[in-house]
Amino acid sequence: MRKLIMGIVEFREKMLPQYASQFSKLALSQQPDALFITCSDSRVVPDLLVSTHPGDLFTMRNVGNLIPPATAEGVSTGDVSEASAIEYAVLGLKVANIVVCGHSECGAMKAVHTPDAKLKAPNLDKWLCHANDAAYRLKHEGPLDDRLKPHDQLSQLNVLVQLEHLMTYPIVRQQVNAGALMLSGWWFDIATGDMYAYVRASRSFEVIDRALADRIIARLDARAR
Repeated sequence: MRKLIMGIVEFREKMLPQYASQFSKLALSQQPDALFITCSDSRVVPDLLVSTHPGDLFTMRNVGNLIPPATAEGVSTGDVSEASAIEYAVLGLKVANIVVCGHSECGAMKAVHTPDAKLKAPNLDKWLCHANDAAYRLKHEGPLDDRLKPHDQLSQLNVLVQLEHLMTYPIVRQQVNAGALMLSGWWFDIATGDMYAYVRASRSFEVIDRALADRIIARLDARAR
């Protein structure tokens, strides 16, 4: 807690003057380009990883970057918090992109892959059921990258499953089909600091270097025309 308090003081004294004008403009409205869905893990820091500033990202974080699927009527089958964030981002903020970002060494994925009977956490157990489809695919279809540890293999598949869960929401599906919304799956390797994007053509996560970034941006520009 001491670190947090002193961090506030440091921000106020050293950083706030640089952001004062921006905060003034953002005080009454926001226009983020993307909804960024990622894990609550303390090692995953969205604004740091993608070099964004206040107002750029609408962020939703939870254990395991999970999205409970919706019914045909668009009602969440799990906690309504995630569904509410999706609705607000798509209907209220009209974001053009939704990113689901998983990561290496994820505690949630470790718990799904190898449940710990000693950990008495009924709420966590119930929540992690939204990753069960990813576990099933890993067991019956195999990993996308067999060089990874099993829980990291699961983490990558989980990103794809959560993208599918997003598409069960009618408002998301309608916007995607209309070309107004793009869904992306990313995966962050904590050990190397590299961010990967899922590439459908190769059915793999590829590191987002300059070359891949140019390809992704070209795709975004083509969609905007």
